[in-house]
Amino acid sequence: MPGTSRAAAILPLELVDVGLVSGDAALLKEINLAFGGDRTSVILGPNGAGKTLLLRICHGLLSPTTGKVRWRDPDLAMHPAAQGMVFQKPVVLRRSVEDNIRFALKACRVERALHAGCLAHALEASGLGPLAGRRAMHLSGGERQRLSLARCLAVQHRVLFLDEPTAHLDPAATRRVEEMIALIHEDGTRVIMVTHDIGQARRLADEIVFMHRGEVLESGPATDFFARPGTAEAAAYLRGDLIW
Repeated sequence: MPGTSRAAAILPLELVDVGLVSGDAALLKEINLAFGGDRTSVILGPNGAGKTLLLRICHGLLSPTTGKVRWRDPDLAMHPAAQGMVFQKPVVLRRSVEDNIRFALKACRVERALHAGCLAHALEASGLGPLAGRRAMHLSGGERQRLSLARCLAVQHRVLFLDEPTAHLDPAATRRVEEMIALIHEDGTRVIMVTHDIGQARRLADEIVFMHRGEVLESGPATDFFARPGTAEAAAYLRGDLIW
């Protein structure tokens, strides 16, 4: 069921002077970004840069201390099916693979008449069809992450946030997850993801957001970032140097 981008109705997603403070620590500082278009954006940066915090603010799991987060259509963006998020550690229910996907369809208020087709598409695309009746708690880590993505594929979110979805996976499982992320994007979903894997960013990203110490130092096309990083910090990061 491939389709054109569904995200256009709620994008751009804009962050205006967004800051996040905890005690005396400024965790995010005056973030100004706009996510629009039909792209895959990857947020890169060293540990502690604020990548996950930024992603959680975009998705609405955290509220900024200062600044604003704006969607083109705020009401539509808050519909359960509009946004999805996949975490480092897959979140699965204590039921079968098939029932995990069915639950997502119901929770996101997808029209019931579409459930069978969405379920079949998700099982086939994820390669989990032969495991449809297996309890999700008995899956491997890579299979659980594919199940997380299969639920998103079934629901057909407008925007999907991914927080280091392959952080604990072996190369074979990572490849399968990357294939699913690419398929979800091709299926019409806007993807915004965090990764620590520079190679993965090269493979998947159309756009890079580079963060350091709670600030966005660079944002632009991935090809430009990798060919000509615009800051000393980004250049050092791409060389594999330790930056702090």
